[in-house]
Amino acid sequence: MKILTLGAAGFIGSHLTHRLLREGHTVVAVDLTSEKVAEYLDHPSLTFLQQDIRCPEWNLDSLVRDADLVIDLIAYANPGLYLRIPLEVFRLNFTENLKIAESCVRHGKRLIQFSTCEVYGRTAASLPHAHLADPEDPIHATFSEDTSEYILGPVSKHRWIYSSAKQLLERVLHAYGLEQGFNYTIIRPFNFIGPKIDFLPQAKEDIPRVFSFFMDALLNGTTMKLVNGGVNRRCYTYIDDAVECTYRIVENRNGACDRQIFNIGSPYNEVSIRQMAETMRQIYAEKFRDDATPLPQIVSVPGEEFYGEGYDDSDRRIPDIAKARRLLGWEPKWSFPETLEATMRYYVTESRKNRVPSAVGNG
Repeated sequence: MKILTLGAAGFIGSHLTHRLLREGHTVVAVDLTSEKVAEYLDHPSLTFLQQDIRCPEWNLDSLVRDADLVIDLIAYANPGLYLRIPLEVFRLNFTENLKIAESCVRHGKRLIQFSTCEVYGRTAASLPHAHLADPEDPIHATFSEDTSEYILGPVSKHRWIYSSAKQLLERVLHAYGLEQGFNYTIIRPFNFIGPKIDFLPQAKEDIPRVFSFFMDALLNGTTMKLVNGGVNRRCYTYIDDAVECTYRIVENRNGACDRQIFNIGSPYNEVSIRQMAETMRQIYAEKFRDDATPLPQIVSVPGEEFYGEGYDDSDRRIPDIAKARRLLGWEPKWSFPETLEATMRYYVTESRKNRVPSAVGNG
């Protein structure tokens, strides 16, 4: 197939681009920068276009018209941005992505739209007057694509603008499917991690995603900060598992993915943010530690101090992957410790490879 991939040089996009090329597809890749796909730029089946999709003059329609399949990964997916630039988060995640979807509608092209597990919001157990018999029962935190209710925070907690923008885009795609037979598949990722998740070290003004923040702290001996004590829980998914499931959606055998929504995640890899920090520090000490760099302290900080006013978060989210099992025959393989060690190894290797040698001799 000839596949148009938007956001092709991001974390997920770069790994997916590699898989698509390996499987023999022709890929037209669009992104702001090419660093994460630099090793593939000379591939004869890849055309890379450095482009900001917000530019009104770019040739979206002709690229969609010439493609057999469109994959849209474009998003602001960083909690620090949801609070700092909420309007731009909404514009990119809804308005600009809707233009892509509507071009696919016009030209009758199938669209794979990456959404987010943040559409689910918080669990019923997080509500102050829930009075659940067992708030710790995983059933309260397990989200299914077609049946789960959504619980988001109030408007003043504007962190939820990302979740709301993605949810609204999903609902519009669903409406186009109902009214015009538009063929789409929506993917809800559950906390993918792996090599290339973020650039390290981060610029001082950036607030990276949690793995990247902790990894930067380990490499540089700075503090590992736990927002509100790090009690919130997540299920982490290794990027190889995620790409395998995504590729089965690309194949779409017997049309099994037509107008479907899929959770992609590892339900058995649930840990708290505190557990993640402690496990990363332990793995680093055992496998990668440079004696010249001290192990960082782990401290708790208030959410609004770390992120800013308007912070809120989901307390827990576990993916129900029964649909992916049933329709795609997919099952995640990577355990949480394996996922962390493989991802950390990449950044330790990159850090040491790029380290400037000392100019001082040994005498």
